[in-house]
Amino acid sequence: MRTDQMLTRLEPVFARLDREPERPAHLQTPRMSRHRVVLLAALLACYLAIVVAVLTTSWLVRLDWQIMFFRPYEQWPQLHAFLDYLVVLGQRGPTAVMVAAWLGWRSWRQHTLRPLITLGVALLLLNITVGSVKLGLGRLGPHYATQIGSAELFAGGDIFPSGHTANAVVTWGILAYLASTTVTRRVLSVFSAVVSLSVGATTVYLGTHWVSDVLLGWLAGLLIMLALPWFEPLIARTEAYVFELRELWRRRLEDGRLSEPVAAALTPLLSAGGKWQPKRSDEETAAPVPVPGGAAAGHSPALRPAGHPAARQHVIRSERTPLTPAGSRRPAHTERAAARGASARPAG
Repeated sequence: MRTDQMLTRLEPVFARLDREPERPAHLQTPRMSRHRVVLLAALLACYLAIVVAVLTTSWLVRLDWQIMFFRPYEQWPQLHAFLDYLVVLGQRGPTAVMVAAWLGWRSWRQHTLRPLITLGVALLLLNITVGSVKLGLGRLGPHYATQIGSAELFAGGDIFPSGHTANAVVTWGILAYLASTTVTRRVLSVFSAVVSLSVGATTVYLGTHWVSDVLLGWLAGLLIMLALPWFEPLIARTEAYVFELRELWRRRLEDGRLSEPVAAALTPLLSAGGKWQPKRSDEETAAPVPVPGGAAAGHSPALRPAGHPAARQHVIRSERTPLTPAGSRRPAHTERAAARGASARPAG
């Protein structure tokens, strides 16, 4: 897609964001309260305890192997087809697209970029925290285990913690975090909890994750959701930066510091909302060029600036200044007689 086409399509988006919110949120931005900090500290302690339990090959690793040998997918094979589809609710790509579409509509209705920026920040935190632990511990999954009773750590895997589970907690939990009413927030909290628990249990049923992977994935997602209020100032600054960047491009376009192709592509987008109109440069004002045919029409030569002039408002007929030519509109009597005599004289 060409740049000018993309910017033209974004024009109505920025035009709507320029307006004030029609339906402001009923709830304030979540704050880092005392009970939230206490809960965050407790979950962080549980997170570290699970990591230590796996590193020391404790009872939790033995539980992992017992459930793996139990093979739930063989015990209840009739659930396999349904759970294959259910686990998609924890995959990054499909869930991010669905939730981003919903939050994009929210941004359109509320005239703010906060929902989309919050989703981006949450997914970035998820990639950094979960991805670093995955690569650092390098645990292999049940289908690739090599030694019975081993924790299968530092073997080049990327299974611990469960990315499906953590992604389900964050992606669906962000809907509850951004809810605008108390009732909606409670309903979406229950919905996200059911989805994340189901996705985590499904990965154990399919044999793609250990139980300890799922437990750590739940905790990793919850830690991100609880820590999000700390990043609210960053989200607000990012939103302000987006609009400041837009104003910067406006000024550059107004001052003529952009090349003609870029200026032509940015003009529809940066002038959205009726806040800015391009002004004529000094060269356009100081370099008049006569319009051909102006003198032949009986008027003074019309002048127009070089290049492309700015659009002028059309003046209706009733608003034009009447022009009364000096003297009589009819030719003198002698001139008419001479004209008749010339026409009556035979040629040659």
